[in-house]
Amino acid sequence: MKASIIFLASILLPATPAVLIAPAAWAIGADLDSDDSSELAGVRAKIKAEDYRGAIADLRAMKPNADVYNLMGYSFRKSGDTAQALTYYEKALDLDPKHKGALEYLGELYVETGQLDKARQKEALLREICPSGCEELTALDRAIAQPKAAASAQRSW
Repeated sequence: MKASIIFLASILLPATPAVLIAPAAWAIGADLDSDDSSELAGVRAKIKAEDYRGAIADLRAMKPNADVYNLMGYSFRKSGDTAQALTYYEKALDLDPKHKGALEYLGELYVETGQLDKARQKEALLREICPSGCEELTALDRAIAQPKAAASAQRSW
């Protein structure tokens, strides 16, 4: 659909280069594809309160995207279901391979399950994405450095 909008606009506005039209078409799609930030704020509040079941229920009612899948993975991991957590982190990364939160949390899951080599792979990806550093890389570095503490550590929202 985005390509159709760009094509149509380039026909209707021949003097306007398609490169200038493309960002506007992308913005339209972004509005339709994104979840309301207040919805995610409510989910984050439930996660902070350790109401993972409530967070999962709310997330299931939302339109799927990488952020929703990442928070599903986090909620399942913190509630002890690492298999479901893995599934949702992978779904988040399928949609957005550079999703910093999903890379961090999947790395933490690997630390918690004793798979430090896999955690270090996610750490390496975060280093590529954040060459100057970022919160997610710092948190995963800390988890890898202290693997036993990672199981009980909880990032603040």
